[in-house]
Amino acid sequence: MTGVGLTGEVARRAPKALLHDHLDGGLRPATIIELAAANGYDSLPAGDAETLGQWFRDSADSGSLPRYLETFDHTLAVMQTRDELFRVASECAQDLAADGVVYAESRYAPEQHLRAGLTLEGVVEAVNAGFRDGEARAAEAGHPIRVTALLTAMRHAAKSTEIAQLAVRYRDEGVSGFDIAGAEAGHPPTRHLDAFEYLRRENAHFTIHAGEAFGLPSIWEAIQWCGADRLGHGVRIVDDITIDGAPFADWLEGAKSNPAALVEVELDRVRLGRLAAYVRDTRIPLEMCPSSNLQTSAALSISLHPITLLKRLRFRVTLNTDNRLMSGTSMSREAALLAEAAGWDLADLRWVTINAMKSAFIPFDERLALINDVIKPGYAALGHDEAAAH
Repeated sequence: MTGVGLTGEVARRAPKALLHDHLDGGLRPATIIELAAANGYDSLPAGDAETLGQWFRDSADSGSLPRYLETFDHTLAVMQTRDELFRVASECAQDLAADGVVYAESRYAPEQHLRAGLTLEGVVEAVNAGFRDGEARAAEAGHPIRVTALLTAMRHAAKSTEIAQLAVRYRDEGVSGFDIAGAEAGHPPTRHLDAFEYLRRENAHFTIHAGEAFGLPSIWEAIQWCGADRLGHGVRIVDDITIDGAPFADWLEGAKSNPAALVEVELDRVRLGRLAAYVRDTRIPLEMCPSSNLQTSAALSISLHPITLLKRLRFRVTLNTDNRLMSGTSMSREAALLAEAAGWDLADLRWVTINAMKSAFIPFDERLALINDVIKPGYAALGHDEAAAH
């Protein structure tokens, strides 16, 4: 590593790639208030942007994934018309670009935006148009970004094959892949096997939320039964890791008084189980979201988040925001938190950024162009010396 410091400003200026960000989890509070007033939605818990933003963060801090998911009732209420979706998507692209993100995959569930009469196709076309508008505005502001969409099916519903077909239909028009999301417990990914088999036949990309609220069985099914290209979160892969012969969670319980425990532990004391080894050996990307995991009790703290150990073990780790509104976060904030709490530096951010770009659901030559023409020069300009880092 070069040891270049990762302050908030350096993190913001560094080019970043984002694979796991929910469109309905990243609205501006002021936009929610304006859209609610325009469409007659009168159930918002607060009427000013600052208080509303704080309400979202406090609700998401409850430690419960189901409670966390309830906050989306309010954002979805203002994402039901073409104009609403267009605006939210455009602002999403602009906000990410202003934070230094140069490539992003934004995911949303088309089936959740049909209340005002839009068709599934109408939803996708509105969001795609919004992203194009946001890209253009961001470029004009001097912050070029490319945004693609991931179409999400809800794992408790029965539309997954229909949404998978929609993703394939629009894959040349800004949709880069497919996802399933929602509460993991009781809703295994194998319920949607038809959708995944269809996507594989169509040579289409997909990721699966797995290994967040539920453990190794969810990860194993997502990979070995469903054939996921990436794991959404995947943080619970540490359940298949031992340190000094003890399960990771037990070892961490004994070491949690030391915030640097995952930085300091010698790697020869760490052993991977067969599933963890398979995930690392085959370079399956992990879409990791530290702040979100704290809110849903999938991690103890930023300093003891498994991302740092998994990075040291050279898993294909990527850094993500999940829901920027609910976590009050951004990509640069996630990086700065890891720098402050777990000793990350600019070389670490560059590494996870390139990991993410390698793992993106766009063609190889386009990924390579962003890595070589945008990301590497961007880090070099910030003082990262690639030769000294190896």
